[in-house]
Amino acid sequence: MKKSLTLLIGFIIFQIGYSQEQPTSLSLQEAIDYALENNRSAINASRDIEAAKQQKWETTATGLPQVSASIDYQNNLKQQVQLIPAEFFGGQSGEFAEVMFGTKQSITAFATLNQKIFDGSYIVGLQSAKVFLEISKNAKIKTDLEVRKAVIEAYGNVLLAEESIKIFERNIDVLEKNLFETQKIYENGLGEEESVEQLQITLSGVKSNLNNVERLKKLAYQMLNINLGLDVQNTMVLTDNLETLTDQNISLADLDTENNPESTIDYLIALNDTKAKELMVKLEKSKALPTLNAFINGGYSGYNEDFSFTKKSQPWFGSSLFGISLDIPIFSSGMRSASTQRAAINLEKAQTELTETEQRIKLQIESAKSDYQFAIEDYANKKENLGLAERIETKTKPNFLKALALVLS
Repeated sequence: MKKSLTLLIGFIIFQIGYSQEQPTSLSLQEAIDYALENNRSAINASRDIEAAKQQKWETTATGLPQVSASIDYQNNLKQQVQLIPAEFFGGQSGEFAEVMFGTKQSITAFATLNQKIFDGSYIVGLQSAKVFLEISKNAKIKTDLEVRKAVIEAYGNVLLAEESIKIFERNIDVLEKNLFETQKIYENGLGEEESVEQLQITLSGVKSNLNNVERLKKLAYQMLNINLGLDVQNTMVLTDNLETLTDQNISLADLDTENNPESTIDYLIALNDTKAKELMVKLEKSKALPTLNAFINGGYSGYNEDFSFTKKSQPWFGSSLFGISLDIPIFSSGMRSASTQRAAINLEKAQTELTETEQRIKLQIESAKSDYQFAIEDYANKKENLGLAERIETKTKPNFLKALALVLS
């Protein structure tokens, strides 16, 4: 009973802690900050950086001392027979004696230390590991930017859906009032049935659009949850609204920023690709250099007819060896030259793509500025037109109500 109660309390505490981790209300900035920590793509991008760090150390460690050990046990179930001239043992010439060399069982234990002294590919590998880490970091920055953009779009789609629902609901109220008034005018013989039918059709269409927007609102919330790294069915309240966000983020100063593609993440990624191709050229060239390695080993061997290697009386014979190996590439039938030329061609392609990326980014910046300026002007124009429409409605509505009152009287 006590154990069950402990498990129940632990489960309740876990559920409370889990529910506290789920946000119940978020502003746009809070949503962005939360997504950068919990979005699944952002989390994996951070893991890629950690993996790149481990790979960098893995590459570095290949040039550090490497120690390995081995233990070999052999049991000759049937020892091999060798034939040697019998005259060695006092026999007749031309005859052979059957002999067996060695003991039936043996154990050999050795430890070996290997050290790389010079290897051109190792030096290039260290440089490549650094570049790979930079690529992973830049990929994380790009992922964060994409997550930020996705959250802003999803957050805005939710607010837009909610605002659209309000507009449709207000339109339905107005249309229902107009339909009622037009119906009364028609019943009094001062209107046409066609006007009533047109209003009925319009009202039915607006209600259908309202139902569709309500379904889209649900999908917009689900998309926002996915971008935040939450369960798709999570519910929350958005504390910002479209008008406030628009007023806070309109800045004409952004139009005066200098076009600097070299500071963009796409340019940095293309630049990293160029560096990687340069290192590939160095790697192919380094294959023509000699490699120098050293090793030293030591161990013990034991021999016996029976398995008595665990006894103190078992004799052990030690041995050790030191060596240096120098590998000198001499002739590869043009294989290394072809590999180097291929890497050089890929480098030229990367340099061309870097230039193309730079020019494309400049165009994207100019296009973004143009779109941004148009959006600001269009927003100001529509806001002014909305105010004008509201003023016209305020002026004409009393006259319409007076005319309707005369008709109904």
